[in-house]
Amino acid sequence: MPEPLNIGLAGLGNVGAGVVKLLARNADLIARRAGRPITITAVSARDRNRDRGADLSSYTWVDDAAELSQRDDVDVVVELVGGSDGPALTLARHTLQAGKSFVTANKAMLAHHGLDLAQLAETKGAALKYEAAVAGGIPVIKALSEGMAANSINRVYGLLNGTCNYILTRMETERLDFAVVLAEAQAAGYAESDPSFDIDGIDTAHKLSILAALAFGARIDFAAVAVQGIRAVELADIDQAAALGFRIKLVGLAEHDGATLFQRVHPALVPHGHPLAAASGALNAVAAEGDFVGRLFFQGRGAGEGPTASAVVADLIDIARGIQGPAFGMPVASLTALPPADAATRRGRYYLRLTVADRPGVLAELTAALRDHGVSIESLLQRGHSSAGDALVVMVTHTATEAQVLASLAQMERSDAVTDAPVMMHILDF
Repeated sequence: MPEPLNIGLAGLGNVGAGVVKLLARNADLIARRAGRPITITAVSARDRNRDRGADLSSYTWVDDAAELSQRDDVDVVVELVGGSDGPALTLARHTLQAGKSFVTANKAMLAHHGLDLAQLAETKGAALKYEAAVAGGIPVIKALSEGMAANSINRVYGLLNGTCNYILTRMETERLDFAVVLAEAQAAGYAESDPSFDIDGIDTAHKLSILAALAFGARIDFAAVAVQGIRAVELADIDQAAALGFRIKLVGLAEHDGATLFQRVHPALVPHGHPLAAASGALNAVAAEGDFVGRLFFQGRGAGEGPTASAVVADLIDIARGIQGPAFGMPVASLTALPPADAATRRGRYYLRLTVADRPGVLAELTAALRDHGVSIESLLQRGHSSAGDALVVMVTHTATEAQVLASLAQMERSDAVTDAPVMMHILDF
């Protein structure tokens, strides 16, 4: 019998407990696929006495997670603590410095420190694996770094946050306001007590920056991701989008034009016929477009005990097989620092929602603002009124640059007929 791969596990929340259960339940199958047993030898978490629904009695308990990296009976450390800095980063550095492989689900740490950790892993001949960090159980990291390795990829995009997708789906299907759905999601455990990272798009931005590095051979540039969350999305937008043949989704989009890198997280109108539109509830979905393979689409559960544990153990199986490779698909020295693309010159169609005084001449004033900046209107709807009695006007533009549309909105906002800040959303046309 080959020697087992011995694991030190830091973090015993839902995902950590899921890893314990998965390795125990499928031990024989995993050993056959990995070529040797994968065994947990030591664990670390804040509370020794919490019931995690798994038998931990045979494992050595370590109070300081950083000690896992120095133990002789640990070959690989799995980090499920979370946080971009602090104990998780310390553990990552100590583990790789010791020449041991490191598996993590920590997208925030990778978005901020991934290049440094990847360089350290290369220097020490260790593996840095993170399939669980993006889209949970969906094997999108492996797809980009291995399955599409021969392709020039020009675009990767998708729904990368289950909480936002859950909220927007319930708003649409049950016709509920954003605040109501958010409160119920928090009560049910689908959203954190402080949901800012999810609903403000930060979580999606972390994941998008990692996907962009893998897809385009780029150095991670989280600071260059333009981020807009879903707080401003109202039930009226959901309804109007549906009337126009769209669903509103929080989309993370990265594009490489050969010279620059565009990265944005934003609510977008997705046509009903697009595969992203069919991903409902807490599902994640990712699309990647390669020059030879075309568009590949992945959908599944992006979070939770089972899917995330599955991705963690898949990484462990790779390490047990001796499959290593550079963390971001190529050596860090080969990654390119791509300059950010100029969003102002991007062309597309736009959804505009305005709250205006219900009086004669207002529509003419709005359309004049668009005309003045060279933007033409594809469709215009005026349906219902706000609680204050103002009219809601929705317009979809023909293709225009972002600069033209923003200039039009700025002109509209200067009008005393516009009683609330306009809302602009992009339309997904690919």
